Amino acid sequence: MLFHGPAVCFLWLLLFLLDLLLFNPTTIILHSANLLIWILVTIGGKASTEFVVKGTHKEVPQELIDELKAICQDNMTLDYDERFYHGKPQNSFHKAVNIPDVVVFPRSEEEVSQIVKSCNKHKVPIVPYGGATSIEGHTLSPNGGVCIDMTLMKRVKALHIRDMDVVVEPGIGWMELNEYLEPYGLFFPLDPGPGATIGGMCATRCSGSLAVRYGTMRDNVISLKVVLANGIIVKTASRARKSAAGYDLTRLMIGSEGTLGVVTEVTLRLQKIPEHSVVAMCNFPTIKDAADVAIDIMLSGIQVSRVELLDEVQVRAVNIANGKNLPEVPTLMFEFIGTEAYSHEQTQIVQRIVSEHNGSDFVFTEDPEAKKELWKIRKEALWACFAMEPNFEAMISDVCVPLSNLAELISRSKQELDASSLVCTVIAHAGDGNFHTVILFDPNEEEHRREAERLNQFMVYTALSMEGTCTGEHGVGTGKMKYLEKELGIEALQTMKRIKTALDPNNIMNPGKLIPPHVCF
Repeated sequence: MLFHGPAVCFLWLLLFLLDLLLFNPTTIILHSANLLIWILVTIGGKASTEFVVKGTHKEVPQELIDELKAICQDNMTLDYDERFYHGKPQNSFHKAVNIPDVVVFPRSEEEVSQIVKSCNKHKVPIVPYGGATSIEGHTLSPNGGVCIDMTLMKRVKALHIRDMDVVVEPGIGWMELNEYLEPYGLFFPLDPGPGATIGGMCATRCSGSLAVRYGTMRDNVISLKVVLANGIIVKTASRARKSAAGYDLTRLMIGSEGTLGVVTEVTLRLQKIPEHSVVAMCNFPTIKDAADVAIDIMLSGIQVSRVELLDEVQVRAVNIANGKNLPEVPTLMFEFIGTEAYSHEQTQIVQRIVSEHNGSDFVFTEDPEAKKELWKIRKEALWACFAMEPNFEAMISDVCVPLSNLAELISRSKQELDASSLVCTVIAHAGDGNFHTVILFDPNEEEHRREAERLNQFMVYTALSMEGTCTGEHGVGTGKMKYLEKELGIEALQTMKRIKTALDPNNIMNPGKLIPPHVCF
């Protein structure tokens, strides 16, 4: 059991001092342990309504700074503005009490290895940094230390067209990679937020709207090269499409959020650019009708590549932001790919399913520009929300449940969101049971913060009660740590802690992320 609050801390301190006077070894251990746990939770944890990630900070020794200068030469900085920029997430409401002390920009795997080795020697924390598009505070530096900005490492190292794979450095963005691949008729099929880099996508085990067809990041990475805490460079697998050789280190690293190592090379599966595609959109009277259609489409066996759901509040935001006149009702968007004949056949089947669930205004297009305009509605959904409350911040959260539970999850969550005084929108990757909510709140109003957190917790606990997860694709970071024990159990967290301790005994790799601070073994 964990104890919280300054009064409780004072009580444990008094008991500890009393035990010292009486020299009672058993209770000395008990009370000192409880005091230590309180300190760890208070310093390393996050108050549920403060969104400020606390940490401990110690001065970076001059010897380490000199070593980093020798390794990186001009590609390091102590400039406050640069450090502040790297300590402030671009898309997250989470904040940290500290910022990195140093920012380095390695140009090679060897430099990363030397940087990590030096930091480990001095026991100074490391935070890997890519596109900084993460939602849950992954790139915060609550303990200060060294931020390793990987964006100079963005080369395409090898393209194997006949194998349909590519070897890249972690700093390249997925959009940049697809521009490179397009002349070869290939593409990388994951599409998270614009600006995301391949390294960060590996770290968070992300996905996107195409995951319903092509899978998530863990399904599309063949192998990695990773720098461990001691500076050793590990290759996790060969380039073969399948292997039964040893532990699956690739999957261990994907989703580890920089807590086990720094990714320096990624081998990715590629896909052929589809010959033909059709984009469709339709409206529904209720969000449950829309979710039921998504489930029925998946059960029908249709090879749909995207199934996206927007609630009426999100559609209203799109109308306000982009001057559109869309019906402000729950809306589904689809994409079908394949040959022209196959795409048309899929469209007709979906149109029939839609009509069976009170769907209306079914429209579809094959025109390239018209398709871009339709998908622009979905891709710019987050930014459209701010048109409704321009001076507010957004708490963005995602959960995922088995597909059969999606309609109930969305319906129950939507009822709670609609009853709130805050503006809340729903956006879902409805084809794989994953949905997001955007909760707009005034950062200067404590009641707003508390209400936003309450809504987030309601959604998470509802998903967990349906055998779901607290995060389908955003990752844990600092924001979802408190839900992991309920989702996975303490035994799973202790196993994760053992792995972390074995690979990173000095706890320098993105400390304070992923594994809750109270977990021990």
